Amino acid sequence: MDLSIIGYDPVGSWKQTAATVEELLSYKNPAGITWINVDGLDNFEAIHRLAEVYNIHALTVEDILNTEQRPKVEEFDHYLFISFKAISRKEDRPPVPAEGGSREGKRFALPEKDLIFDQVSLVIREDTVISFQELPGDPFDGIRKRILNNIGRVRKMGADYLSYVLMDAVVDEYFSILEHIGVRIEDFEDRAVDDRDANFIPELQKIKQQLLHIRRVIWPLRESLSLLLKMESPLLNDELDPFFKDLYENVIQAAETVETYRELVSGVMEVNFSVVSARMNNVMKVLTIISTLFIPLTFIVGVYGMNFKYMPELDYPYAYAITWGIMLLIAGGMLIFFKRRDWF
Repeated sequence: MDLSIIGYDPVGSWKQTAATVEELLSYKNPAGITWINVDGLDNFEAIHRLAEVYNIHALTVEDILNTEQRPKVEEFDHYLFISFKAISRKEDRPPVPAEGGSREGKRFALPEKDLIFDQVSLVIREDTVISFQELPGDPFDGIRKRILNNIGRVRKMGADYLSYVLMDAVVDEYFSILEHIGVRIEDFEDRAVDDRDANFIPELQKIKQQLLHIRRVIWPLRESLSLLLKMESPLLNDELDPFFKDLYENVIQAAETVETYRELVSGVMEVNFSVVSARMNNVMKVLTIISTLFIPLTFIVGVYGMNFKYMPELDYPYAYAITWGIMLLIAGGMLIFFKRRDWF
């Protein structure tokens, strides 16, 4: 588990890392805003110690450690708790440790999947934000640079605005992931008419599963933000209502994009099934015509294969050639008949 702390106010800022919670607490910023980031949830004792210092309820600690927790918002006497999922592409994140971490992170970091779902929890106090991350790496590096370099309005605002900025960074990552998936779906649309692509259905099915996982992440967050907008908490400045409303609308847009992509994937899959079915019908049509042509020919050959002593034309010198001629005439006539009927 990695611990870091950033303190800032309109005048200055600083950043420190710590090996223990006790060392981290020695860097507390009494005058301005403090952002504590806990990277990794494997050190239960350290998390409980941090919760004890900041008087975080035991149920909140349980929700922080439960990485299968769906996104939620809860209000307590002296803090707000918000949990949600961050999504990133596997190539954009450092490798998941072989030991430590939680079941959810390991489950979504399997080799056959290129998306990682990371549990993120925020505890928002009047002058402090504590963020808990399940896996190493996050979309918050830009926010750290803005604070340390005094870019934007972060250092002029309070802890509630910092929590908004952190959530906004995660939602922006949603759109980046969805854009990547959209490009892949366009590629599948081009491949849908190729009925010989053996990898088409397995790859498309993986995209469909990823969209389902993303939907399970985004829709509960939409409900949480709706609750946050209606919440009358002294920890949330009314001036931030437009920001959280914009964030809510972005989540709605992301959710609608997911639904659109799911419909596109279903449509692409149906197109491919139609192409495969059409090709199969053509194959069956050819095979049926061949079988039909050979039915009368087989009958004639079968009659002459009965080996009776007094079969007609057995002693006739041109009987073999005449028999072949009759069979060819029957086959040709049937082909002409099928062609006029547009059966092939």
